[in-house]
Amino acid sequence: MQKMNDLKKLKEVAVSAAVDAGRLLKTKLKQARKIEFKGEIDLVTEMDRASEDLIIGRFRSSFPDIGILTEESDEIQSLSKYRWIIDPLDGTTNYAHGFPFFCVSIALEENRQVVLGVVYDPNFDELFIAEKGKGSFLNGEKISPSTTNRISDALLATGFPYDIRRSKQNNIEEFSRFALVARAIRRPGSAVLDLCYVACGRSDGFWELKLQPWDMAAGSLIITEAGGMITDLRGAPFCLNGKNILASNGRIHHAMLEVLNQG
Repeated sequence: MQKMNDLKKLKEVAVSAAVDAGRLLKTKLKQARKIEFKGEIDLVTEMDRASEDLIIGRFRSSFPDIGILTEESDEIQSLSKYRWIIDPLDGTTNYAHGFPFFCVSIALEENRQVVLGVVYDPNFDELFIAEKGKGSFLNGEKISPSTTNRISDALLATGFPYDIRRSKQNNIEEFSRFALVARAIRRPGSAVLDLCYVACGRSDGFWELKLQPWDMAAGSLIITEAGGMITDLRGAPFCLNGKNILASNGRIHHAMLEVLNQG
């Protein structure tokens, strides 16, 4: 009973932090933004840090003994069996341009296994939540992936790595191959929301290279708890530190793997 109460409290604080951070981001969306560069095209804004500060402050106040892995700061390590994994603003480039497709993502690990995923999109006021063994939900309603059976009927999503200008592993060949076999491909600019959209059936599959744990943690649980499938790009079991992901409704997963591994 104590464990259930602990997880309930952890979930409550995670949801509150995600929603408050998302609303903060939305209120500042139309204002001038200070932009810095982590790489040629890899951006960070002062709102990435403001959102992160809000979330970390909330967690440190409520759960000071739990470790935190987040995008913009050094990892806070601990001896706790729990660890937060945070993306305070997924879709920074979109945000920097005032393009309203971004979100806040929070996952909770227990003994290195993701047991809670919370994703909040403030632009549509959509809250995705998954708990290990309890299903996935969007604004309180249970969600499930699409029933699309053929890749020729599929709407897919993807993204491109920040080193696209320098690396030959840049997803361009994979994109080209999928463009010839799928109904359509979208590149919205938020891997977290791309995963949530597969989970709720808005798209049928998603793949991306060179991701970080905070890009995948919450979404990976939301996908699997909704009934979808995730692996790496070669079909091996998904690993949070594996840097890439293939997510689908399960029905077109094998077909997507065949396309990815043609080269």
